[in-house]
Amino acid sequence: MTSILTNTSASSAIQVLRAINSNLAATQGQASAGLRIRTAADNAAYWSISTTMRSDKMSISAVADALGLGAAKVDTAYAGMEAVIDVLREFKAKLVAAKEPGVDKAKVQSELDQLKQMVVSIATSSGFGGQNWLNTDIGQIYDLKANKVSLVSSFSRSSGSVSIGTIDLHLDEISLFNTAGGGLLQADPRDVKTIGGMRYGTVYPESGSSTIYYTETGSSWMNPTWNSGAAGTFSFNFPHGSPLDFNSPGAEIKFDIILDREYDPSGDTGITAELRDLPGPYDPGHTKTITITKAHVDAYDASLGGIISTNTQFAGLLNTLLNPEGAHVNANYGHYQPPGSNNWIHDDVLMSVETRQMHGNGSYVEIANLSSVGVSTGGLTQKSDYGERGSGLSLQFDPFTLHIDGDTPDGVEVSFQFSINGAPSKSYEFNRTYVNNLLGKDTGAIETADEMVTLLRSLLDADWPDTVIQVSSADPSKIIVKSDPAVDRKWGAGTRAGFSDIVVSIEPLPAINFLNIDIKQNPDLIDHYLNYIEVAGQRVVDGAAVLGALKQHIDMQSEFANKLMDTIDKGVGRLVDANMDLVLTRLKALQTQEQLAIQSLHIANNNNEAILQLFR
Repeated sequence: MTSILTNTSASSAIQVLRAINSNLAATQGQASAGLRIRTAADNAAYWSISTTMRSDKMSISAVADALGLGAAKVDTAYAGMEAVIDVLREFKAKLVAAKEPGVDKAKVQSELDQLKQMVVSIATSSGFGGQNWLNTDIGQIYDLKANKVSLVSSFSRSSGSVSIGTIDLHLDEISLFNTAGGGLLQADPRDVKTIGGMRYGTVYPESGSSTIYYTETGSSWMNPTWNSGAAGTFSFNFPHGSPLDFNSPGAEIKFDIILDREYDPSGDTGITAELRDLPGPYDPGHTKTITITKAHVDAYDASLGGIISTNTQFAGLLNTLLNPEGAHVNANYGHYQPPGSNNWIHDDVLMSVETRQMHGNGSYVEIANLSSVGVSTGGLTQKSDYGERGSGLSLQFDPFTLHIDGDTPDGVEVSFQFSINGAPSKSYEFNRTYVNNLLGKDTGAIETADEMVTLLRSLLDADWPDTVIQVSSADPSKIIVKSDPAVDRKWGAGTRAGFSDIVVSIEPLPAINFLNIDIKQNPDLIDHYLNYIEVAGQRVVDGAAVLGALKQHIDMQSEFANKLMDTIDKGVGRLVDANMDLVLTRLKALQTQEQLAIQSLHIANNNNEAILQLFR
């Protein structure tokens, strides 16, 4: 219907125009911003995701910048490492040249000093951004928490929380010089030295008496602590050029051979007494009177005609009489001439008498009541020897500490084997945690001989119940390890006790400082220095390898960060970017619709004008 109060057509036209204008404004906004979703009102879910991802992209961009800074630090340290490796090669060559006879070692040392200063200069100048990884100041460089530096490497979001990833580097792997020691070119403060006396170390006068370098690798002959017994024996000289002629009437040599008497330690003092002490009563051993006549010579070798001309003949004759009693005579002595050659020169003078240990536990030999008629004694003299008991050790105790060892939870570990008197060796091991639990400590330190005794007993008592382990009563700095004399009375050859196959988990390691090498003061230590440079140089090479691997990691992480930022841009674009082809097409359509709506409104208003004409 037509009304003068309400223009329905105009109202409809205005509503259409309003809708078109709204759509046109939105489309024009998309066209100007290039975004389909600009505010949360456009699409709350997509707007939230895109806003979060844009924030994450900024964080990843910061990570990429941090990776660039980290790469610069690594490159600087790596360049320093490479330069030091080159200097160490030159240093080693100088040491090799110094071994040449006639080389002026003082002049070579001057060149070495210059190279040492060059290494120091390289280390101190290899810093970037206020950080120097080759010249550090860390109180406990082997503590993973203390020696760790972290480089930001990644940003991630998971389950509503964010996290920052890092690449960790432990400076004990690359530091050349550290204020508190432990750098790759410094003495390693974790050196356990003689392990409380369990092994021997090579020493030299760098500053007093200190260990050069331990090379324990597991061989039972590398730095073992052994005490081996020896059979009772003594020597005498055969009268070369003065044959023994038994053809004279009544000619004879007569003596008593006393074998394997047990050792009576009464009157003995000191460490020897502690190792040799046996409770009485003491076995008197075996005694036999030996008489040598022409009949004995003929029975030995009738072709000699009753005349003994050489020490080997005399030894053969004596053995026919002494072997059954439990003794043996040697005449196979000699020497290489010149020394070191393969030319063996037989010694036709020196001879020895040794017990074969056939009687009881002793290892004694004695010639007593010696006499002769019509012939000389052939050099035989009245002598005796108890031999040696090897069933005990005297360890010179030195304090030592089992330190922290990187990410190894139980710290430095020591393993070894122990045996007495040829029994099968048994293996043992202990570490920092074991020592701390045993002694109620947290330092891993064995500080006294009593603590060392406690440690050894805890390891050995179960397998060797007849072994005595105690601090020496004569010298509190020494530890006695021996078979119980009340149980084991064995003496002489075959008795032995000792530690072998000693292996320390962190060895080999340097126990001197690179800067203290001095061939002028210590010309006899060039081989030791060469050994040190070989291993210390390898440690530097290993450190450079760590930096190389870290650099590759950083480069890969940087490349990934850049790709990730590009991917986030694409992902956010798919969510909120406007399709400009569609936007422009729609914009033109809306502009046309706007024009048509305006015309419709004009027509609707004209209809009211026609009605007004009726009232004129």
